[in-house]
Amino acid sequence: MDPIRVLIVDDHTLFAEALAARLSREPDLVILPIAPDVRRAFALVTTERPHVIALDLMLGADSGLDVLDHVRDKYPDIRVVALTAVSDIDSLVQTIRRGAVGWLPKTESADLVARVIRNAARSGGWIPPEVLGEVLRRLVTSDPPHTASRLLAVLTPREREVLQCMVDGFSRVEIAGRLALSANTVRTHTQNLLAKLDLHSALEAITLAMRAGMRPQTGVRSADLHA
Repeated sequence: MDPIRVLIVDDHTLFAEALAARLSREPDLVILPIAPDVRRAFALVTTERPHVIALDLMLGADSGLDVLDHVRDKYPDIRVVALTAVSDIDSLVQTIRRGAVGWLPKTESADLVARVIRNAARSGGWIPPEVLGEVLRRLVTSDPPHTASRLLAVLTPREREVLQCMVDGFSRVEIAGRLALSANTVRTHTQNLLAKLDLHSALEAITLAMRAGMRPQTGVRSADLHA
């Protein structure tokens, strides 16, 4: 995989610089200049075109959600992971609804931050396991079921099978074994269904499927949602 270009948006200088120094030691991550505010973030997104943004939600008097909205509207291919001291569920759910593919407290290790950044670049995401169930519950109940069902109608039967396996909590390798497909074929089906649904992560796809009435057949294993 090509190097992943990472933009850190954070007004806490010591934290941002320490994180940048640590992540720069990862051979597959390229750390861009730090953005301490919304204005600088907008400029660097335009000039540097990061693959992943590690975004603090509190940027002095400004809100990181302004950066998130800008990226979602102007650069939908850029993946945003919230890396923040904000910890309430309402903020977490709002951030995911507005387009973030992951959420990490600032107290997490740099190793996990690097792993989540890689997952985000590969169309994955991350929600802390201890709050995943509540986040899914709130996301699932946000839209009428018939709206989600209409969206799923564009999928082929095989893509729906793959989506059901994702709802069941299976990893890509397990889906391949279950459907007698290669892992690469499963990856292609997953990418295709995400593109058709205009989604960016497995978590978003699972949430949409559950809004449409799909339910785990064998029990969702939350750890697999982060793969």
